[in-house]
Amino acid sequence: MLKPVLSLEVAAAVADGLPVVALESTIFSNLGLPSPFNADALQRCLAAVRAGGAVPAVTAVLDGIARVGLDETEHHRVLGAGHKVAERDLAVAIGQGWEFGATTVSASVALAAAAGVHVFATGGIGGVHRGAEITGDISADLDALAHQPVITVCAGAKAFLDLPRTLEYLETVGVPVLGWQHDWFPAFYTRSAGLKLTHRVESGNEVAAIFAARSRVNSGMLLTVPIPLNDELDTDMLDAVLAEALTDCDAAGVTGAAITPFVLGRIAEATAGRSIPANLALAENNAAVAAQVACAISKVGQ
Repeated sequence: MLKPVLSLEVAAAVADGLPVVALESTIFSNLGLPSPFNADALQRCLAAVRAGGAVPAVTAVLDGIARVGLDETEHHRVLGAGHKVAERDLAVAIGQGWEFGATTVSASVALAAAAGVHVFATGGIGGVHRGAEITGDISADLDALAHQPVITVCAGAKAFLDLPRTLEYLETVGVPVLGWQHDWFPAFYTRSAGLKLTHRVESGNEVAAIFAARSRVNSGMLLTVPIPLNDELDTDMLDAVLAEALTDCDAAGVTGAAITPFVLGRIAEATAGRSIPANLALAENNAAVAAQVACAISKVGQ
């Protein structure tokens, strides 16, 4: 059974029912953002959670031990290269004693649930890939959302995915998708993918009340937060870059997990690096919203 080790601060907060926000470590590693932007992302997300009154809990596998919450002296360890760890890989990373496993959304959600943490913040989730009806390529993130009692706070999903089918899949597996003070499903760098959401919420208290009333105890929710208005990238430009990048993916035989870094690299090139500040802004904003939700959750004693 998965039994993560909690930092002293996180363990005390969980025991006392204080607000905690779990964070993935992939975005803070070289697998997520290049140096020094990954270190900037880490500090900004940690600060945003603390400013909101919650305790940040970075998830990772270090020296074969699943961790929820790291000491400040350990932060440098997640900034380097490592193996990306999805939920399916956690047992392997632990069993083989990996020096550093950078947790993805699915692994972070599983670790948060095992630690008794109900709120998790990330940049964007994975989803149903275009052409999944042929390839079967659907991110493990969606299954984790459906089967772990955690609220995932994100800026939607990346635009190169099949976003209508991603929302349809979430509906099929019973995951409520909520828009944070917004009516549209965001597409990471842009505030709207043109897909209207069924449910909108205005506060952390609303999210906490919905979470408490869910019909399946061991299921989660998705809270989508649009990128701040001033940090949004141009939609038309992104659409053109994505179309060309996806065509090149097909031509080069790039598939599966390799698609994400390939396409994001193309976006960074096309925007002359403006996508990186946008990524930092949305991650920080998500962490701040997650802290509000965690504080509301702690008041109702989930």
